[in-house]
Amino acid sequence: MKVHFIAIGGSAMHNLAIALHKQGAVVSGSDDEIFEPSRSRLQHYGLLPDTTGWEPDRIHPGLDAVIVGMHAKGDNPELAEARKLGLTVYSYPEFLYRQSADKTRVVIGGSHGKTTITAMILHVLTHHGIDTDYMVGAQLEGFEVMVRLSDDAPFMIMEGDEYPSSPTDLRPKFHLYKPSVGLISGIAWDHINVFKTFEQYLDQFQKFISCIEDNGVLIYNAEDPEVKKLCERNAGKNLQLLPYHIPRYEIRDGISHVMYPASEPLPVRIFGKHNMLNLEAARIVCRQLGVSDEMFSDAISHFRGASRRLEILYDDNGYKVIRDFAHAPSKVSATVRAVKDQFPEKKLVACLELHTYSSLSRDYLPHYRHSLDAADRAIVFYSPHALALKRLPSLSPELVAEAFSKEELQVITDPALLASAISEVVHENSCLLMMSSGHFGGLDLDQLTGQLKRT
Repeated sequence: MKVHFIAIGGSAMHNLAIALHKQGAVVSGSDDEIFEPSRSRLQHYGLLPDTTGWEPDRIHPGLDAVIVGMHAKGDNPELAEARKLGLTVYSYPEFLYRQSADKTRVVIGGSHGKTTITAMILHVLTHHGIDTDYMVGAQLEGFEVMVRLSDDAPFMIMEGDEYPSSPTDLRPKFHLYKPSVGLISGIAWDHINVFKTFEQYLDQFQKFISCIEDNGVLIYNAEDPEVKKLCERNAGKNLQLLPYHIPRYEIRDGISHVMYPASEPLPVRIFGKHNMLNLEAARIVCRQLGVSDEMFSDAISHFRGASRRLEILYDDNGYKVIRDFAHAPSKVSATVRAVKDQFPEKKLVACLELHTYSSLSRDYLPHYRHSLDAADRAIVFYSPHALALKRLPSLSPELVAEAFSKEELQVITDPALLASAISEVVHENSCLLMMSSGHFGGLDLDQLTGQLKRT
């Protein structure tokens, strides 16, 4: 099979390219920019394009399929050439569905928690040697490639993103997977550049529910009022509804223990109320796949979390450094509160980067009001370059500070100044929480952590 990837450098795209390469497909690709870790991983497998940019000559009649990523534009010259030649063109969610049409497909949807719940399920299945295919949008510990496709695995576990599928197919990705088991972890308005109103955003989840196969299963977070209302509206529609709630848990000496009935308290390596909800969601999904509660507990006690999801980068010398992917207001608030509750004896310094289109939009900024209140000190960083790339009007630090309504909030737009500001407020017995879906303008977190080690 010969497959060409247009925009091969994307998080999911490069993983799918590697997965097909490992299956024996002949894979080629193109992109106008490829960042780490995609660049190094593609280079390792001999899949890194020789040049950047779009070259129609790469498209030829011998290709069995062309897969186009969202980073490409609708007028992409390679895409135009593929259409001219009458080649089969897929978005990557379309391709994944075709590869898993005969399997039990589990799709984890929601505004937040998707990656962590998917990672938990895969950890449990792998721990017990249960064969499964998968697609996850983040790198997980113990997994070399975050897409797996096979002929024999009975299950396909997929993280279900609500962002558009491709530049020419604006349907959300999770509408294309047609799950046997669907899950909604929470709903909080996001991607305002695509979904202009909350009602429009909410409607995508109703459509997701409608995409679940007949006699399928819908698992949902009953603690989220919007999710509960939406899912229970679909009761009696040839769909089994399985709500879940936060399990009882206690924090003992900085470690969370889940108090399951009729069993000893279960110590886990994750923390935070939202992660306890994620854990319960994963447990209910695993039940649908034949995993008993005892098997689940045995495996989940070893789960360390997903990359960049409350990930402890450093814990020594009186300091903790924690990295998290949080960027939406509700997730920022939950993450800050989780860290403060878990380590109440430490001074919490929370640093948030505004990086997404939504977070950098002045009309959306007020949604962040009080989201950093649980922190002892708070810093908000954003890059004027990111605003320019997204073609958004400039923001003043004063406007940002007013939106968050947090006393002594520092607003910084220069990565060098950000490193200095952090060093000034992080002292012994501190916990530094770095939250971003980006990279803090190129700030080297390892170097910053090294500075803390030497203080």
